Amino acid sequence: MGSKWFTGGVAAAPHGRIQFDFIFNDVRYRPSIKRPPSEANLRRARERLEIIKQQINLGVFSFEEEFPDYRFLRRVGGTSTARLCSDVFDAYIAHCEARLRRNDMAAATVKSYRKILDCIWRPHLGQFVFSHIRYSRLISIADGHRWSKKTYNNTISVLKRAFEFGYRDRPAHENPAVNLRCARLRKADRPKVDPFSMHDDETLIAAIHRDWGEAQGNYDEFRFFTGLRPSEQIALVLSDIDLANGIISVNKAELRASIGIRQKRARIAAFNCAPAPYRFCGDIFNFEQLSRPLARSITNMSSSRRMEKPYSRCRIRSVGGVKLCSR
Repeated sequence: MGSKWFTGGVAAAPHGRIQFDFIFNDVRYRPSIKRPPSEANLRRARERLEIIKQQINLGVFSFEEEFPDYRFLRRVGGTSTARLCSDVFDAYIAHCEARLRRNDMAAATVKSYRKILDCIWRPHLGQFVFSHIRYSRLISIADGHRWSKKTYNNTISVLKRAFEFGYRDRPAHENPAVNLRCARLRKADRPKVDPFSMHDDETLIAAIHRDWGEAQGNYDEFRFFTGLRPSEQIALVLSDIDLANGIISVNKAELRASIGIRQKRARIAAFNCAPAPYRFCGDIFNFEQLSRPLARSITNMSSSRRMEKPYSRCRIRSVGGVKLCSR
């Protein structure tokens, strides 16, 4: 077979396999993997062996994960422990939280990732060894839920990100989550835009003013005519509004969980104000003068809750939430 110095600790074995040779816990092991011993595969195996030796020196090597098919696995001594899926999920969430501290990820994104992993995937996969998970198990879990296409895609994409993160320590192994495919969203799957008429707009806005006060009414009226997201609207200050030319600059967003954090994917846009919001935006949406507790109270209440009373009293058709004005 040749000396270890000459082969680099990796050699071709019978039956189309590649054999590794290394010391772990003062015991020499020579496990093999089923892979054709070509020059390219032998070179990759030597590179992998160097990573294994580094992991052994750092005390993080897991024999069960690296060689799950080793026939003498029960004889392997030491404190080697295979990572569970829960360990990978925890490490991935910790990585996302680190990105959040660097302002590289939104707080809402981290919260949604944690919720999906904890409520959907952890109960099914948490106690299983990460390296033993197969594609058939993942797709059976996904197919066992009755989700809409959007929910299915969101759930699958978070799992794929977590598995991609976990398999960065195992570049020579196949990631089973790679083969998961998101559902195709066609044009027919997207809701048809059905805006209010101007008469319905004015009626509903007047009712909001009566039921919830001037600040809340102006907030919703501005959103009706501009189409801003709540996080973008609450972040506006006077320097973002050009009263002379009637232009609003949308370049940041703020959330309840992280007031003052500039979001990575906040839209950067400038557009002309319609006459309706322009006539009062300079007076109402100076949030540098509006107190933060009032700003939070405006955004803390969901749109559906605010609209229940005005809808019922004005007898406006139900639209499942606030829509934009038709003009």
